[in-house]
Amino acid sequence: MWPVTAHETLPLAGRSALVTGAARRGGIGHAIATRLADMGASLCVQHLAAHDAAQPWGADDTAAALDALREHLAPSAVLTDLEADLAEPDAAERLVAHAAARLGHLDVLVCNHARSGGDGSLLEQTPETLDGHWQVNTRATLLLTAAFARRHDGRAGGRVVWLTSGQGLGPMRGEVAYAASKAALAGVTATVADELVDRGILLNTVNPGPVDTGYLSADTSDRPEQLEWVRAHFPAGRFGEPDDPARLVAWLVSDEGRWVVGQVLDTEGGFRRA
Repeated sequence: MWPVTAHETLPLAGRSALVTGAARRGGIGHAIATRLADMGASLCVQHLAAHDAAQPWGADDTAAALDALREHLAPSAVLTDLEADLAEPDAAERLVAHAAARLGHLDVLVCNHARSGGDGSLLEQTPETLDGHWQVNTRATLLLTAAFARRHDGRAGGRVVWLTSGQGLGPMRGEVAYAASKAALAGVTATVADELVDRGILLNTVNPGPVDTGYLSADTSDRPEQLEWVRAHFPAGRFGEPDDPARLVAWLVSDEGRWVVGQVLDTEGGFRRA
């Protein structure tokens, strides 16, 4: 809940942010959007309930998730949303145009969305599985960033944050399409950041590590022994929580993060893969 006494110290007051994949209360995107709202930002959030409904953890009540975000808005901030399938070639442009029209301008873009499921080992890959993950995880992120950059007016505070995974730190067996699509983002971060910085936009990429957004639950997993292995390899004895990476993202998009550019940052709580 927004604290009335902090009105004059809200670090993102007057700024606006577009956060993708943010309408599921147990997810990282919702935690990020909540943090940004607490900091005074106006928000546009993208969601696609059909994708979540196909996952073991299921979809959230979108209206309830949006209401939860509204409770964190500062008095002058606003919230808008759009359901969009980012696999569609024109979805990124439509989403950014919607956000800019409703919020007046855009200062922050957080690409939290991801396609999950329908993956497999290398020998199970098909053109459809590879293309499907590429379209959502990689192509849409690049197109969203380009659309954001074209509309950004150069004012101070321009930020883009991408989310990747720990695919560069260890194997992700059975997730070849997903890992490849996320590795592309990590690999191109420095190049895109160098292009954007001349426009007054700072890009960084965050790897949140294993975060319990519903998939690290015995109720939704068919491999409980793997869950216990993951849990045991965290020094804190717990999985990451959505607010763990959200804190880093919030710092990066604030003025406190203004000297960090083109980095791929791991926030994994000391997770031990060996």
